[in-house]
Order: sequence, then structure tokens, then C-alpha cells
Amino acid sequence: MAGGAALGLAAPFVRSANAAGSLTIGLWDHWVPGANDVQEALIKEWSAKEKVDVKVDFITSQGNKLLLTLSVEAQARSGHDIMEFTNWESAQFNQALDNHDDVVQQVVAQNGPIDPAVEYLGKYQGHWLGVPMTRGTLLLGCTVRFDMLKEYAGVDYQALYPAGKPPNDASWTWDAFLVAAEKTQKAGHGFGLPLGNTTDTNQWVGALFLAYGAELMNAKGDITVKSDAVKQVLEYGKKIAGFCTPDAQAWDDASNNKWLISGNGSLIFNPPSAWAVAKRDAPQVAEKCWFGGFPKGPAGRFNPILPRFYGVWNFSKNKPAAKSLLAFLASRQAAEKQVAASQGYDIPPYPKFTDFKTWEEEGPPKGALSHYPIKGGDQKAGVVCSPAPPLIAAQIWAQAIQAQMIVRHFKGDSIQKVSDWAAMELEGFKRT
Repeated sequence: MAGGAALGLAAPFVRSANAAGSLTIGLWDHWVPGANDVQEALIKEWSAKEKVDVKVDFITSQGNKLLLTLSVEAQARSGHDIMEFTNWESAQFNQALDNHDDVVQQVVAQNGPIDPAVEYLGKYQGHWLGVPMTRGTLLLGCTVRFDMLKEYAGVDYQALYPAGKPPNDASWTWDAFLVAAEKTQKAGHGFGLPLGNTTDTNQWVGALFLAYGAELMNAKGDITVKSDAVKQVLEYGKKIAGFCTPDAQAWDDASNNKWLISGNGSLIFNPPSAWAVAKRDAPQVAEKCWFGGFPKGPAGRFNPILPRFYGVWNFSKNKPAAKSLLAFLASRQAAEKQVAASQGYDIPPYPKFTDFKTWEEEGPPKGALSHYPIKGGDQKAGVVCSPAPPLIAAQIWAQAIQAQMIVRHFKGDSIQKVSDWAAMELEGFKRT
């Protein structure tokens, strides 16, 4: 096949030019306008070369519709040939997924190594249950109103993350973050930090726990919540919660975006989706935004990553064609188009791909996205709720245990009481 030859793929993924058949693929409905169109065009390009009819369904994550679709298809053993997974979902549906070691081996040979954080989530019991994809994979990062942060908190964020240069962020610590949060709040332009049971909450709170080395459970499944590191992060969390908006516990994943776009917020943790909408709806906000890394804590600087994988169900009737399509969509050519279409939102899981021009050229202001990908410095992509075993980590995430711990302590529960509650919850997760 033309696509396979370009990728240097070997059997069993190469299909002849006269191959026929059909595929169905269920994908996440992208936040950024226009991103779906480019993905569909890429699939049509492969489809035309392979003579395989492909039906694409874009499924919203609102109301957990994508997750519900995964559950229904896995139980019914019927549905799409290929589905999209994130976080620990492939591990959760491991019994219904095909082994993807063969495809990943081919992809790595072309793209180079996969980020270790992505590998942590993509492998289960030593095997790949999906192929890491660029489209939809994100880092949270800081989205900052650099004018507000400089005026009200005395922090020159552009100097910390200069366009086209290595980061200069040694002073950007969680302690400095706390000081800036207080100052901007007093000025009426505080940070937009959600504290509910949402993806954005789990990501930024989880990054805080990582930065303090505060594990709730180790990789062996031992409960480790009663540690000095957890105590330190709870003490810090109580302070930062005091500078959140009064309704932060009720925020959903759109609330922090609205906070920034409204002109009220000086900082949110978010990929460039809020900025992309601001370019259309509030250009005066967008032109004052800048992106960079997370603050540093005692255990390091961690930017939470939310990778996406495409997996073939083991009941698919056209596995060779499905895996060939996945290899094509994981290529550098496809990744570069996906990043451009998402206005820089999408982050490749392959570190060699961070040289795409989109992040340097997108604006306004030009260079704002230069440090949205991790480029040098001491920052690492982190997996929140790790190193707990995948199926337990998924429950820690689903129940927002880390955020609940901070909120409970903020509302008056002692650290001992909070820790006892969390340990009891974790014990229940182990039993189920």
C-alpha cells in the first residue's frame, strides 16, 4: 500500500492496493473548532489509498458519553472497530482489547521513543492495549494573563518562559505560586482553580501531589496516605483553597475557561483551548495570554499529561486494516497536521515531535505557545494518581480523592481525619 510503504511498515499491516472492506472508528469530539475536519481528511486520505471504506463518529466527552460508549461496546462485543481511550481506560477495558505491541513497535521505529508517562498509561501487564496518538493528547500547563500577573503579583511570566529559548523558571515554585495567588485575588483578578470532581481539578491537584512526592498508594498497592509528604501537601492545599473562588467546588471543566475569557482571571491550568476560543470571542484577552510550565515543589516540577490512545477491539472483524490505519494516524506527517489544526492544543506523545513550527508561530501573541510543549528545563510529564496500580488509580481519579482531601481539610477536618477517610476509601478500592 502507498501509506504503508511511506511508513516503512511490514506485515501484517500492509494491505494490497486492491484491498477492500470497511472500518468504523469512534473518536473524541475535539474542543478546538476545525480539528475534527482535519482528522477526517487524514482518514479519508488513507481510505482512498487503501480502498477501505471508513465511517467516523465523533463522540462528545460531555456527560461521559464517550466512556459510556466504550462500556456498552465492550459488554456487547459489538460496535466500532477502533475506539479512542484516555487515562486508564484501556486498562479498564483490557479484556476486550487486542494486543497492540506489533503496531507500537513499528511506530516507535519511525517516531522514536514514547514519553515514559504515556507508556505508563498505555501498557497493561507489559503489553500495549492501544497506539499513542497526538490528536487530543494534552498537557495542562499554565495559561497566564502575563499583564495581570506582572502588574498585580510582580511575576514576569514571559521572562520565565521566553519564546524560542530554554525556560528560566527556577523561581516559579509552588510557594511563589501561593504568593501570586493571594496578590491577584486581592486585586480582583485571582487564579481560576477548580476544586470539584472534574478532569481539570484532578489534573492540577494531582500535579500538586506529585510535586510534593505525596503518594496515596504505591505501585504494589500498599496504602501510603499517612506520610509527611501527604501532610505537607494538605497544609499547602488548605492555603491555596483559600484563594480560590467561593464556588470553585461547583466548577466544571468549562468554568475556568470562562473565567479567563471573561477578563476576570489572571491564571488557569489549561491547554490552549480557552485561548483558542478567546481569539474568536475575546481577542483582547487572547493577545495577553502566555503559556508555560507548572510550579516546582520539593519532589520536582510535573506537568500532568492526558494522553489518548486508539485501540482495536478484539472482536473487530477487520483487525489488519484497523492497525494499518492506526500506524498511519500515528505518523509524523499526520501528527504535524493535527497539531496545526488544533492551533497547538494537541501534544505528540513522541518527544522528537516537539519541533513542529505551530507552537512558535501561532498567535497572538506570537511565541505564546512556545513552552506549551515541554522543551528543556527540569519539567516532566506526570501521571496524576500514580504510582497506584492502574485500576485503583482510575478509581482515585473517578472519585476525585485528592481534591476531596484538600477540600475536607480546608473546611475544617484535621489532617488525621482526612487521612483516615482517604485510607478507608483506598481500602475499598482494593477490595473492588
